[in-house]
Amino acid sequence: MIEPKIIYEDNHIIVVIKPQNISVQADSSKDIDMLTIIKDYIKQRDKKPGNVFLGLVHRLDRPTGGVMVFAKTSKAASRLSAQLKNKQLRKKYFCVVNGRTQLVENRLVTYLKKDEKTNTVKIAPQLEEGSKEAVLEYKVLETKNKLSLIDVNLITGRSHQIRVQMSGQLNTPIYGDFKYGDKLHGGDLALWSYELTFIHPTTKENMKFKVAPDYNNPAFKIFEKTIEKIIN
Repeated sequence: MIEPKIIYEDNHIIVVIKPQNISVQADSSKDIDMLTIIKDYIKQRDKKPGNVFLGLVHRLDRPTGGVMVFAKTSKAASRLSAQLKNKQLRKKYFCVVNGRTQLVENRLVTYLKKDEKTNTVKIAPQLEEGSKEAVLEYKVLETKNKLSLIDVNLITGRSHQIRVQMSGQLNTPIYGDFKYGDKLHGGDLALWSYELTFIHPTTKENMKFKVAPDYNNPAFKIFEKTIEKIIN
């Protein structure tokens, strides 16, 4: 049994840290996924007979790690999903990109289209069939060693969105993102969901969780002091 990294849990929700390179749910690779890990853990820990309910409310791409909330009841799942749709459930990310952006702070709006066969996303014309609006706000926190640490406020949660907008719109691909233009660095992607805010589905309390990235990633290690100031 794999034990998930739990940072908060009650009868309605469970908030965990998703490691990088683990899928949120089962896919064609048949690798272990977060839903299965958490369900198996709860089933064994609580000695539950039968299936464990766990609602998937939002997603992180497989190479991306960070904080996630899952619903433990159908009521919580429904209410959190509504918050996601109404942009009351919000996510902020750290990413380290190659080079410098032209503007230190900006709002990016474009349209993205996913190719399911190749699992890649491209910038597309607004009227092209299958294209979806993608919006984010970013702020450059620090630049060092030809790399920049960026704080991203994700407005829409499209597949590969931050990766494509950083590379395609700003011409600053994310460290370790070979798929979208970084040909200099290997290793894990320097993209991490560090902050999650939402309203508790039953108590209506404002919830906020912050989690630091793995500093074994050399890109995040460079900016550790700046990241820790924001996390703490």
